[in-house]
Amino acid sequence: MKDVSSPLQPAKTSRLAYIDWMRGLACVLMFQTHCYDAWLSPEARKSTFFMYSQLGGTLPAPLFLFLAGISFALVTDKLILKGVAPGPIARSTIRRGAEIFALGLLFRLQEYLIAWGWAPWTDLLRVDILNTIGVSMMLMGLTCWIVLASPGNVAQRARLGITAAAVALSISLLTPPLWTSWRPQWLPWPLQSYINGVHNLGEPQAWLFPIFPWAGFAFAGLAIGFLLRAEWTRCHEGGLFLVAGVFGVGLIQGARWLDSQPLHLFATYDFWHTSPAFFLIRVGLLFTILCASYVWCRWGPGQWAFSPLIQLGQTSLLVYWVHIEFVYGRVSILSKRVQGMMSASIGLLLIFLAMLALSLARTKLKGRGVKPFWRDTTPSSQRLAQPHQEVTAPPQLLRSRNVGGS
Repeated sequence: MKDVSSPLQPAKTSRLAYIDWMRGLACVLMFQTHCYDAWLSPEARKSTFFMYSQLGGTLPAPLFLFLAGISFALVTDKLILKGVAPGPIARSTIRRGAEIFALGLLFRLQEYLIAWGWAPWTDLLRVDILNTIGVSMMLMGLTCWIVLASPGNVAQRARLGITAAAVALSISLLTPPLWTSWRPQWLPWPLQSYINGVHNLGEPQAWLFPIFPWAGFAFAGLAIGFLLRAEWTRCHEGGLFLVAGVFGVGLIQGARWLDSQPLHLFATYDFWHTSPAFFLIRVGLLFTILCASYVWCRWGPGQWAFSPLIQLGQTSLLVYWVHIEFVYGRVSILSKRVQGMMSASIGLLLIFLAMLALSLARTKLKGRGVKPFWRDTTPSSQRLAQPHQEVTAPPQLLRSRNVGGS
């Protein structure tokens, strides 16, 4: 029997480097989107370059959510293999999601206090990406608990993966009516906003991150994450990623064909915000990027030397939190909405270098045992005595221990 841990197989840290690389890519795409959006003048915003910059800005949020789903699956599967019961698994994973949600609320409070005097109080209840990641993780924990607690003859990984894919597709299909004819207007707007991003403005807002459709990307990641943990995958990992890339391209083309058809399922068709076709296109892109990042990190130069993307990916929550203040906040390094393309690009480079330096400093401090305030302070001996509490992954994406730090 082939030894899957032989030198021909990459070490666990190498195999999972592609996750941090993708997360780092999401950070860079996020930086450029925010910097150009915050700083470019009205005239510069009319350029084709800015259009493509904003188009690239449609990827960071799906990437973060997709990777959250993958990491969630990896951690959940490890707990299953350790024999942890469905109840403790659900409590542990849902608690992690609640921590992220709490961090999202804390971030909104910080933004409100920094903008004191001109930010409306309703900004405290805005549905931002951290809120949605937290809610998605709690929903994934609940879904996994239902599947694991239900009897069935099909293997657990298969049931979990199929259920996750079905939930992702269902979220996509329910998004158009929940944004239009099925809007739950009977809910208070702070709650309805988590369904369709209505906020307090009476209509769904495209700049928010409600469950529909955004949580669908997390469940898509959850599905592929359980597939990555399958026994067959461990022996044919490279082939699986290549198949994922081909499948992603096929999904993109199929979704484009679906969008080109004259007949649509929904009376109100909004391609860029609610259409299942655009959702599938982005899922296809995620699969393609997943394949490319794996190839780059395993067979390409992704790990030949220091990788800025992997480094940023290991501290994605931190750099997300900090860069916002230096781009949109009162301490923005450039004056907003007056810059040309050159000055904004220089500012983007400075933000990238500053966040990379911050990430390196965080990693160095972590190596000295300095932990962020949200870390579990339970003694290791007590965690070993309570197996269901062993999930000590960084809260931003609930990544497994061998993926990286916060």
